[in-house]
Amino acid sequence: MNASKRAWSVLSDGGSCLDAVEQGCKQCEVEQCDGTVGYGGSPDEDGETTLDAMIMDGTTHEVGSVGALRRIKDAISVARAVMEHSEHTLLVGELATKFAVQMGFEEESLTTEESHQIWVDWKNNSCQPNYWKNVAPNHTEHCGPYRPLTSVQLSNEIDSDLSRRQRIDIHKSHDTIGMVAIDSSGQIACGTSTNGQRFKIPGRVGDSPIVGAGAYCDKDVGGAAGTGDGDVMMRFVPSFHTVEGMRNGLTPSEAAAQALRRIVPYYPDYEGAIIAVNIQGEYGAACHGIGTFTYCVATSETGGSTNQTVQCIQP
Repeated sequence: MNASKRAWSVLSDGGSCLDAVEQGCKQCEVEQCDGTVGYGGSPDEDGETTLDAMIMDGTTHEVGSVGALRRIKDAISVARAVMEHSEHTLLVGELATKFAVQMGFEEESLTTEESHQIWVDWKNNSCQPNYWKNVAPNHTEHCGPYRPLTSVQLSNEIDSDLSRRQRIDIHKSHDTIGMVAIDSSGQIACGTSTNGQRFKIPGRVGDSPIVGAGAYCDKDVGGAAGTGDGDVMMRFVPSFHTVEGMRNGLTPSEAAAQALRRIVPYYPDYEGAIIAVNIQGEYGAACHGIGTFTYCVATSETGGSTNQTVQCIQP
């Protein structure tokens, strides 16, 4: 809620849609929204918090993204610097940090006492749950280091793999802030920020900084942003498909639901949601696998930020 309030404040003061998206996402980074955005949350297997973010200008289709950003708190602002001060779209890891320092950002630890304790408790619980598969020792019972199973060993593991996956409630350990903003001149921008999946394999980059997956916007149509199981979402670029659905005449809610239904036949247990707004300012959302989904909207009609809730689609 505070993130959308901040973005709306920027727009109300005559700021640009890019400023609104950056400042809104930054508000969530500073507040460590639910521990899923910004520093001090979602430690990886090594106990380190890394950040993913992107920002997109729907008028020019310029994009700036960072993935697995280390030791820099201002992920969304670094993403904007990538867009405005380089010809590139995505920078990752340690060299994204080097770029950020060149741009004047402060390098500091993203670990807090709380995130360190979360990691310690996980290690003491035999590194459960985790994101490995087809490895030895048994990843459902032991920490690594792991090695790949041989073909013979793998054939013996296939029958039990599904039941193992069903026991792991791992996809509830992450979230993302996604924003779409239209300013007074009718320009549109979108963006995302997240610290990714808790206990992820170091180096993992999710959907958030991937154009068309985490977010997508087009000046002639509208924009969309997603949240949920990023490793699945990036395989279907649902934000892009949502915008294309609106281009073809669907309402924002219909387009978001259509994009999610592309995923469900392949991943029936997928959990996630998409928000969308068309260039006329009509908005909507859809979700799957989480019962209901609540998102924030700020318009001139509402005079500020309000919550909206949708029931998830059925397969």
